[in-house]
Amino acid sequence: MNNWRDLYQNKIVSAEQAVQHIKSGDRVVIGHACGEPPTLVEALVTRAPEISNVEIVHMVAMGPAKFAQPEMERSFRHNALFVGGSTRKAVEEKRADFTPCFFSEIPRLFKNNILPVDVVLLQVTPPDEQGFCSYGVSVDYTKIAAECAHIVIAQMNNCLPRTGGAKIHLDVIDFIVEQDESIIELKPPKIGDVEKAIGENIAALIPDGATLQLGIGAIPDAVLLFLTDKKDLGIHSEMFSDGVVVLAEAGVITNRKKTINTGKFMATFLMGTKRLYDFVNNNPDVEMQSVDYINDPYIIGQHENMVSINSALQVNLMGEVNAEMIGTRQFSAVGGQVDFVRGASRSLNGKSIIALPSTASGGKISRITCQLDCGAAVTTSRNDVHYVVTEYGVAELRGKCIRERAEALIAISHPDFRHSLTTEAKEKGLM
Repeated sequence: MNNWRDLYQNKIVSAEQAVQHIKSGDRVVIGHACGEPPTLVEALVTRAPEISNVEIVHMVAMGPAKFAQPEMERSFRHNALFVGGSTRKAVEEKRADFTPCFFSEIPRLFKNNILPVDVVLLQVTPPDEQGFCSYGVSVDYTKIAAECAHIVIAQMNNCLPRTGGAKIHLDVIDFIVEQDESIIELKPPKIGDVEKAIGENIAALIPDGATLQLGIGAIPDAVLLFLTDKKDLGIHSEMFSDGVVVLAEAGVITNRKKTINTGKFMATFLMGTKRLYDFVNNNPDVEMQSVDYINDPYIIGQHENMVSINSALQVNLMGEVNAEMIGTRQFSAVGGQVDFVRGASRSLNGKSIIALPSTASGGKISRITCQLDCGAAVTTSRNDVHYVVTEYGVAELRGKCIRERAEALIAISHPDFRHSLTTEAKEKGLM
């Protein structure tokens, strides 16, 4: 380890040279979300005419995902572990595949050779004095993929924030591509009146000293707007974004009351703007660990007053949640929703919250439904659901019979649909 500087120099190559080590038929895992290494991905896509049948495994692709374009079909086959905006059409048109898996269990796919990893492309910071690099904003499955891969290719980027927690030593990296470039950013979502009403309803369920998990999007961000009067909140979440920074700087989030990892913002990946990246850079209070730790329901459940907040597309009157499909179309995936729903259920005084606007399509479709769309998967089972929240209120389902569940969910549906939902529920024998 003391001689890492010589080792470092011997591993430096250009991006073009690095990706020459990827062969036809290889499985390539790409660093997750905003931690995607753009220079390496672009160099790989440039090689398309020379290679065939390269499987690219990824969750949320925040870059352009050129490997999933129609003209790339001979060269690359994308295997999506989560479907995002840049890969959705490829999955829908069957030019790419979708593999369902709880986020917490993705590392097991690599460790147990269910999906053996040939090459990993990731992004890291320059090494510290001991030769360790930070994974920056993507530890999640990226760390485990790097530990399991036959070849590790790293884009070393001075712009990447150095985060605490998991690290990778230069010994593990086979090829280093030195390339500084701005980290992919996720701009804050637009928060409307509906999201604000949902956020206010959720905030009323959060006690002082609670530890929070927040999903992605306008609703979790809206919740943060209504927490300014809370005290000593904590973060144990698969990810967090700019809204958490605002509350941390205001002294609302202190992590002092957390039952484990006290004093630490715990996460497995980060998505946000430069404000977030500056906040976490060299911040001793931020710790990033792999997703098989952060999202492990056993770990989550060790927190007292754990509150998980996740979004959904539909909830039926029995309490089944669809958070990933529109009809038969795969729109996203389970992600960490079930990990945290079950973890919060283990927690002393824990609460899991499923939040959604009452309608879609400009008010034409009720998201509270008698039954889920034909062909849609159940993301979170009715046995797991605790609270469902819309802009019209809160339905607590735990311990409720089917009739009581239907009544509670109809009460928080849009008023325009309550009569038809009641009629249909009676016809189906739910009430």
